[in-house]
Amino acid sequence: MTIDLRSDTVTVPTPGMREAMHQAVVGDDVYKEDETVNTLEQRVADMFGKERALFFPSGTMANQAGIKLHTRPGEALICDKYGHVHNYEGGGIAFNSGVTTTLIDGHQGMFTAAQAEAAIHPPDFYHSPKTSLITAENTTNKGGGSCWDVNELKAIRDVCNKYQLGYHLDGARLWNALVATGESAKTFGDLFDTISVCFSKGLGCPVGSILIGDESIMEDAIRVRKVLGGGMRQIGILAAAGLYALDHHLARLAEDHQKAKDIEAVLHACSFVKSIVPVQTNIVIFELNDGVDAQEIVNKLAEKNITISGMGQGKLRIVTHLDYSDPMHEQVLSALKNL
Repeated sequence: MTIDLRSDTVTVPTPGMREAMHQAVVGDDVYKEDETVNTLEQRVADMFGKERALFFPSGTMANQAGIKLHTRPGEALICDKYGHVHNYEGGGIAFNSGVTTTLIDGHQGMFTAAQAEAAIHPPDFYHSPKTSLITAENTTNKGGGSCWDVNELKAIRDVCNKYQLGYHLDGARLWNALVATGESAKTFGDLFDTISVCFSKGLGCPVGSILIGDESIMEDAIRVRKVLGGGMRQIGILAAAGLYALDHHLARLAEDHQKAKDIEAVLHACSFVKSIVPVQTNIVIFELNDGVDAQEIVNKLAEKNITISGMGQGKLRIVTHLDYSDPMHEQVLSALKNL
């Protein structure tokens, strides 16, 4: 059996989740008549202290809808150079919204309020695109699962208020950040205008993300979702998985975090490792010493039925998740020690 540590997206529904999906009450969600979807949306909105929430088939679509709600074609958004919305959403910012990105050279996918303010185009300088949105990602995927300091996010909120900018959070792994830091969902709901949260990563659902916001910004969200092709019918089957995950899979994310830290400790003792992004959640990104072939490391682990991701430039990534059991963990630690 292969131990797949490429991503936390490779999980499959647990027996309990499958049963919840099987028992789900469904209706036509395009008519907003699916009771289970409505229940999940309301529950998540309440968790974050927001007025509205809307189910999307993917985190990318939820982010793209959020961006579109905040911007007009020809404008600009600010994000970190590592930001998922810039690197891993197929150019959707330009394709869907006609918006350009102003990139910040942050630290592990995070930037400061001072950097954000410096990146804003002067509003009266009509030669440059008008800045209308700042986006953050928590945890940072390419930044090694790092968690933002809430105080810095609050300072960026002040910048948004000062310049009347929108503020969107790509919270694909926000559940991990909440468990790792002990912060409340309401804290983030108070800070951001819109937030996307994903159910198909750490929470182990097969499909689904939710976009959250207040009534004024979310009024057109269902129209944007329709334009993007995200209107679906009897999706209570999927929403039931999300409700089950919130009840049974949220607190256990701490187990994934501990396993990632165990892997970090072993890697620190490996002579071929140059550096490791400090592990806070379930992502381990490490850089190899000069002259070490990354593909060779990947291949050697594959021979032991362990798959990890190559990121280029001598970097590798390991992601722990729901389907990564304790016996698998001991096997991986042993394999790394003996490379």
